[in-house]
Amino acid sequence: MDFKAVVFDMDGIIFDSERLVIDCWKVVAEKYAIPDIEEACNECLGVNGVETKEKFLDRYGCDFPYDAYKAEMSKIYHDNYDGGRLPMKIGVVELLKYLKETGIKVALASSTRTEVVVQQLRDAGILEYFQVIVGGDMVTRSKPQPDIFLKACEELGVAPEESFAIEDSYNGIRAAASGHLRPLMVPDLMPPTDEMRSLSEAILETLLEVKGYLRNIQNP
Repeated sequence: MDFKAVVFDMDGIIFDSERLVIDCWKVVAEKYAIPDIEEACNECLGVNGVETKEKFLDRYGCDFPYDAYKAEMSKIYHDNYDGGRLPMKIGVVELLKYLKETGIKVALASSTRTEVVVQQLRDAGILEYFQVIVGGDMVTRSKPQPDIFLKACEELGVAPEESFAIEDSYNGIRAAASGHLRPLMVPDLMPPTDEMRSLSEAILETLLEVKGYLRNIQNP
């Protein structure tokens, strides 16, 4: 079955950022003696800022000063990785160039705020490859709901069934599958589970493998 578009997640797919966010949270957690911070962060992979806060408050209590701790974590993160210093994952540029050369439409659907998404893509020199960008603040319901992927497809002018979604998180794969896109999982922090294998069209190790997979579809 042919395809017309590819919708990328950002954190953990384009940028090796999820582990860096957790590292920054660990600094804050050590300072304030916050227990099990890595487990808390892993529960929030793929969801937007509103739901992340809810999950932290559910875990640590309604008096947990999430906003203050999050701001401190964010400052550490941006001080270290803004300005093009955020490491990209293997194969990002190669895959984006291939999609551009073959006329495949490209969107980004990230739970991160749109302003941050645009800035990070611009700093990395790859903003030009994306026709559509949908940030987590542009939809009401976060992944695992499909809203962000459906909005990306709508703005691209393609049917979800004609679109691949490249994701690393469980919530992202669930969102893509429930929106009837074709999910490709490229695992980052969390290994594929039986559920992920059942929901994904394929599980691939790198974006270079994704490029080969898509090329085989276009040139069987």
